[in-house]
Amino acid sequence: MSHRASGIVDGARPRRRLRPGVGITQQPIGATELDDAIAAIRSGPRGPHIAAVFDFGGTVVAGFNPPPLLNRILGRRTSSRVLTATMLGSIRGARSEGEYERFLQFAMHTWAGVPETELEELGSQLFQRSVYGHLYPEAWRLVREHEAAGHTLLLVSSLTRYQVQPVAAELGIPNVLCTTMSVADGVLTGHVDGKPLWRNGKAEAVRRFCTGRGIELPDVRVYADSAADLPLLQLAGHPVAVNPDPRVVLEAAEKDWPVLHFRPRQDPKAIDYARTAAGFGGLLGGALFGVAAKAHTKERRRMADSMMTHAADSTLRGSGVQVRVVGAEHTRAPRPAVFIFNHQSQFDIVVLAEVLGAGFTGIAKKEVTKNPVFGPLMRFVEVTFIDRADTKAAKAALAPVVETLRGGLSVVIAPEGTRSLTPRIGPFKKGAFHIAIQAGVPIIPVVIRNAGEIAWRNSAIVRKGVVDVAVLPPIDVSGWDPADMDADVERVRQLFTDTLLHWPKD
Repeated sequence: MSHRASGIVDGARPRRRLRPGVGITQQPIGATELDDAIAAIRSGPRGPHIAAVFDFGGTVVAGFNPPPLLNRILGRRTSSRVLTATMLGSIRGARSEGEYERFLQFAMHTWAGVPETELEELGSQLFQRSVYGHLYPEAWRLVREHEAAGHTLLLVSSLTRYQVQPVAAELGIPNVLCTTMSVADGVLTGHVDGKPLWRNGKAEAVRRFCTGRGIELPDVRVYADSAADLPLLQLAGHPVAVNPDPRVVLEAAEKDWPVLHFRPRQDPKAIDYARTAAGFGGLLGGALFGVAAKAHTKERRRMADSMMTHAADSTLRGSGVQVRVVGAEHTRAPRPAVFIFNHQSQFDIVVLAEVLGAGFTGIAKKEVTKNPVFGPLMRFVEVTFIDRADTKAAKAALAPVVETLRGGLSVVIAPEGTRSLTPRIGPFKKGAFHIAIQAGVPIIPVVIRNAGEIAWRNSAIVRKGVVDVAVLPPIDVSGWDPADMDADVERVRQLFTDTLLHWPKD
């Protein structure tokens, strides 16, 4: 793929608001530790004969406080409330043998007679509803590094696959070891099938897995957190203590194990609600001020550009969110262009307005028109709304976008089509690339990191933090064959994955 540069269409140049030094913060606690761990992976041996074993609760998933006892006992034993309480309340991981035995006894009693498909569906729903927000991004990065090194990935847990499998699927970990529940004719019997994966049971299961794959234990790297996992950590040639409890801290100090500290994912606090309100107020106030500032021109485009830039600035100041940009020069030229971005958060549009400035509009799903705030604002900046349920109508709605680009206005599109739950880059739809080819403009990738930490996918609450943005060089699509561009589109998608893995230096 070649890169193409061109001049900026008059009026499309974004104003430069990202001054040197703005948004630069100190590294979070554990950042240096994580960098060292990643450097060790990159400089170490590669290939499937190396295993990376991740414990589940406390290492990959931050966990949950157990639901109140009342929630566990209300309703019939197969009620959704009781099943949910059992599955979520145990995800943080048991800290003692007694606690684990209580979970196991309660699960066997509660799940007896429940169809296995019901638990599988509930596990998937719970992941999409809440568990995804408790995945450690640091663990995500480690998994991706081991994957890039060609290592054999394994997720291990003393819990059941109904709780663990959705996380493994999202992380792209193909191998899962967990406690197996007995099933007869598709229904749980209320017994455990085999030995629970607790303490030595977990370590022994990993040993058998490695032996079956021809993996030597000195070539195994284990990430785990609790005293119950000491047999597992001691099994590996390269143990790594993650968020270690006191017993593991002592063991790690004595044996000089690497230690990683991942930032815990927490429910919103009062300050987060206050910050969100301030950001929302800044959004509305900035939008009104921006329109008023250019109202005398009576030019809708200038008012729209002013509205977006002032609204973005005010929202970021009010919410305490900072934006750091690498490759900002690519936002200014060439223009017009089709800017594509990875979509994980409702906050993405604010980030894009801050980074791109002026001279652009977007494409959004039809459902956004029902939003009492964003709907009118997006209409004012001439966003094109499409009905994703009607493919034919969606294609027809995109036709005028080509003329918009030819008229000098850039367009922003999320090729994934919807917000993702995690940093995973989903499959790309081809609409953005067809539009760019027809309009004769380049594609410019905008890679966003951490926006999902600022505002979770299904949440309107904004947390303080830093969003990193990498604007990549423009991609010339003029030579692409619209009838055969699967490989080209996949290469662009891979650019996003590679950039998240190897973030460019400023």
